[in-house]
Amino acid sequence: MTRGRLFLVATPIGNLGDMSPRAVETLRTCPRLVAEDTRRTRGLLTHFGIPGKSLEALHAHSPPRDVERVLGYLLAGESVALVTDAGTPLVSDPGQALARAAIAAGVDVVPIPGASAVLVALVGSGLVDGAFRFIGFLPREGTARRDALALVAATPECVVLFEAPGRCAATLRDVADATPARQACVARELTKLHEEFIRGSAAELAAQEREWLGEVVIVLGPHDPAAREETVTDAALDARIDAELAAGAHAKGLAERLAAWSGRPKRLVYERVLARKPR
Repeated sequence: MTRGRLFLVATPIGNLGDMSPRAVETLRTCPRLVAEDTRRTRGLLTHFGIPGKSLEALHAHSPPRDVERVLGYLLAGESVALVTDAGTPLVSDPGQALARAAIAAGVDVVPIPGASAVLVALVGSGLVDGAFRFIGFLPREGTARRDALALVAATPECVVLFEAPGRCAATLRDVADATPARQACVARELTKLHEEFIRGSAAELAAQEREWLGEVVIVLGPHDPAAREETVTDAALDARIDAELAAGAHAKGLAERLAAWSGRPKRLVYERVLARKPR
């Protein structure tokens, strides 16, 4: 029996004019549609004059049986189009489990390209210069967040972060704490009426007293992690070590983050952390 194909269809991140003709035609002709939010996708279908489609939910918290059900359609010869709320599926959006299951079962997976908040923010920031690292959403707290910030600070290439508006200010403060002079851009409400690019150093953006509304992407420009070696004294480094150890930081992640912050070799900072760690 011929197997169906799984189409990963990119949808607009704001401006509906960014929906490609190929994406519209795929949604129009595909026998089954699977969506992160069926209500939102139903509105998209209505806008493009696509009525009466079979539409099922598949989101980040869907149980494995939902993935198995959709895989069953594909194995039975029915093609399926997957869409998320906005942008390209699987990029900080659900769908990975279905795509992996389809590939493992020998089903053709066909990306239908379109809008991407990552690329829009990058080119609008003016900071991209060759390679870049996409992080997505940072962990919210604890060791995982500290380690992720250490990776951001130690990365010399351009870095792209997603962030919720309510957590944007805290993330900007954390980034500025590690690399205050690094050039950065907050891109918000991309492709929408109130699209805005706010540029400056990480410290300047963190100091802004404003409410960050709408969907947010943070772009950090290329930098030299060793550039601050002359500005961080031993006393300042030791004070940071003591404070963060007291707050429960783990030695390895702390050393990585403070190496990026101070511009000193990670091995030497790690040795200093171990020497100051309470026994």
